[in-house]
Amino acid sequence: MIIQIPNLLTLDQVNHCRQLLQKAQWIDGKGTTGHQSAHLKNNLQLGESDPTAKEMSQLISQTALNHPLFFSAALPRTIYPPMFNCYQNGGTFGTHVDNAIRKHPDTQQPLRTDVSCTVFFTNPEEYEGGELIIQDTFGTQAVKLAAGYAILYPSTSLHKVNPVTQGARVASFFWVQSFIASDEQRRLLFELDQNIQKLTTQLTSTHESVISLTGIYHNLLRQWGDL
Repeated sequence: MIIQIPNLLTLDQVNHCRQLLQKAQWIDGKGTTGHQSAHLKNNLQLGESDPTAKEMSQLISQTALNHPLFFSAALPRTIYPPMFNCYQNGGTFGTHVDNAIRKHPDTQQPLRTDVSCTVFFTNPEEYEGGELIIQDTFGTQAVKLAAGYAILYPSTSLHKVNPVTQGARVASFFWVQSFIASDEQRRLLFELDQNIQKLTTQLTSTHESVISLTGIYHNLLRQWGDL
């Protein structure tokens, strides 16, 4: 399931982060990837302990957790602290799949990567190339979104970032351990939740059909949930 999250960040939040990113100390992105994919990666990143990165990471995490569409789609149990990258001068990241298990840098607890997320800080017209290419069960999708928009997709997906041939593509990326490990089950719960919300606006939250479907949603969440 690939879900676009419009305006995950407000314009003010995007502008604040962009001001911080202009003064950031970028490092070689190869230092934060696994051995097998290091040769595929050509970009810049902020170090996870960088104060600028930590400030923006906290902002994005809290904003995502409070965003209804993000929460409905990801059902987040734990968010890996968002990281930041920059692609320019031909920078690219070849086809790869994200590591299944990562160690949370703050708690040192293992985290299963169920959902991957990219949040864009530069608009499509500010750079050429740089599309996020995701191989989905319904085909290959090329993603290049407006600043403040985010894309959620299964961490099991093969994906890559096309070379940036002009300008700079700046984004945040992170992973989510969901309460629901299965992408198929998450998709069903997401569709059910979205339809319950539509029915609530058309009827009322106390209508018997809304109550019944809400009960089904929570019983499925109770049955499938990973606590």
